[in-house]
This record gives sequence, C-alpha cells and structure tokens, in this order.
Amino acid sequence: MQDEKRAEPREDTVSSATSSPAGDVRPRRRIPVLALLPPLLFLVIAGFFYAGLGRDDQLPSTMIGRPAPTVQAPPLGKLPVLTDEMIRAPEVKLVNFWASWCLPCRAEHAQLMEMNRRGVKIYGVNYKDKPENGLGFLAELGNPFHAIGTDRSGRMAIDWGVYGVPETFVIDPSGKVVLRFAGPITREVMENTILPVIEKAAAGGGE
Repeated sequence: MQDEKRAEPREDTVSSATSSPAGDVRPRRRIPVLALLPPLLFLVIAGFFYAGLGRDDQLPSTMIGRPAPTVQAPPLGKLPVLTDEMIRAPEVKLVNFWASWCLPCRAEHAQLMEMNRRGVKIYGVNYKDKPENGLGFLAELGNPFHAIGTDRSGRMAIDWGVYGVPETFVIDPSGKVVLRFAGPITREVMENTILPVIEKAAAGGGE
C-alpha cells in the first residue's frame, strides 16, 4: 500500500492568501493632487513675505534729506483725499504706499492702526489697485489713514523712488524725508525704527 502524499500548497497560493486573506484586491491609497495645493501655496506666500522683510536693508534711498515729491493723487472713493499741502504741513507725518493685493501690507496693517491710535498722522497712497478692492481692504481691517490718494498708474511711486509695496516714509515738519522703510512694518520695526525717528523729527532733530 503506497503512502499517500499530501499536496504541498503552491508558493503563489500562500503568498496570495497572506497578502489578501479575504481574497479581495485593495488598491493603494493615493494623495489627491489638490490636497497638496494649500501647503504649497502657504510656502509661496511665506517666501514672498520674508523676502519683503529684508528689502529695507537692500535698497538705498536718495530721498533722505530731500523735500518730499509733489503729491497729486485722486481720491479713494469718498474718503479724505491726500494733498500736497498736507505733506508740507509743519508736523511729522507718515506716507504709506499700500495695496489690497499686497500680502505684506495686510501683515503690517495692525502696526499702522496702532500708530494711528498713538496719535501718529498717517497718509496712505493706494498703489495700482482697484478702488473697490482698496475700500474693501479698509472696511475689513480698519482705516488708519487721515487722508488717502490713489496711484493707479504707478507714476507717483516712481517719483517717490518706491520699488514695491509696502513702503513707508517719515516726513519731518519742514516737508523733508527723514526715513524710508521698504517692507512690512513689524512691531519690532515700529518700536525700534519708526517711532524713534518720528520722535526725533518732532523734537527738531531730523536725520
């Protein structure tokens, strides 16, 4: 009587049973491409923001010590309009170039609001923007400006030597530029750079 031989299971059968006990085939999960867009967009925005932070150290200004350029700017909606007489008034003031599409402008806006609360007179120039967008920006974040002019063509920015927004100028009581700051005003910049220059200019000690 011959011994019965047990049939050894096939290797591929064991492998199949091990990898898929239920006998079904489960597809690998794939991350949708759209799910990667938000973090990538965040990185791009952050890159532009931090690039803007360092612009003041890279771009010299020939405006320091010179009279501020003439201002001829149309109004933004029904808000008080910036005039050349305001720039020449015997007091210290800030001129801030900004736009609703400018992310660093949004980042610095809280500091402009704070300086306005502290009594700093700030004038705004809405740069290459649509009026409705500029007004919407201020309606959302608040309006720190005593008066605003618009510069849709960018001509005024060229006269002031502006390379991009945001850029801020401190004007002394004689109408001369004593500080140009390119990039978003952080709290540190406000406390350690902008406000000390304003105080010095108000005391009659312009740059």
